[in-house]
Amino acid sequence: MKQLGYVDTYHMMSCSIENPPDALLWMDALRAKYDGVGEPFTRKDWDRLLGNSQAVCDWPACAFAKELIEAYPEAKVVLTGRDVDSWHASTMRTVWWRVTDPELRILSHFSWAASMYYPMLKKFFDTFFEGDFPNRGKAVFTRHYDEVRSLVPKEKLLEYRVTDGWEPLCKFLGEPVPKDCPFPNVNDNKDFVTRSRRRNRRQMLNVALQGLEMLVIIGLFFYLIFHVQWRSLQSHRS
Repeated sequence: MKQLGYVDTYHMMSCSIENPPDALLWMDALRAKYDGVGEPFTRKDWDRLLGNSQAVCDWPACAFAKELIEAYPEAKVVLTGRDVDSWHASTMRTVWWRVTDPELRILSHFSWAASMYYPMLKKFFDTFFEGDFPNRGKAVFTRHYDEVRSLVPKEKLLEYRVTDGWEPLCKFLGEPVPKDCPFPNVNDNKDFVTRSRRRNRRQMLNVALQGLEMLVIIGLFFYLIFHVQWRSLQSHRS
């Protein structure tokens, strides 16, 4: 999408890496929809979360397909087709693994970013995938596609596979086909676990450094108290 000029396309890493506080708004939206806590999001609320974006994809936005379609009736919708079995197997190895990652769960008690991101990630899977992604994921996937097809007028809907290349996508969006630019495949999940572990280590290091900084501050505080008391005692003796 970025190569077609949609520079600000909102996706899962927009929340998980680029701006973790967004997770708090997504959590509000999930609670409103699935728990009845708070008011359902209106276009004003979605603008607050997504207003700077030219497009939105991926999760957690997919949990709000109906709400987003109704909030932005002028938008075009690209329904990316995938074989349900390969999608499920891929998600089990990647995002579902992340949901069940004990390192991330522990980090969520100490890391500023993980404390916002992980609860929302788990809430998304507990609600959208009915608390049982391994067994319910495929059924939810199929139902989601059927729902999108029923909500979007045919002239605003493109059912698309990435193997189709640039032409049908560009024609639907009214964009020129990029010249001398092969269709990208940047969502390669082969090293997903490695990259996630690397992020965990960075967050652990940040937590450790913050803890060390706090210990230094506390140490200096007690040193100053001791020093003042010692100087006071010395002055009394003299």
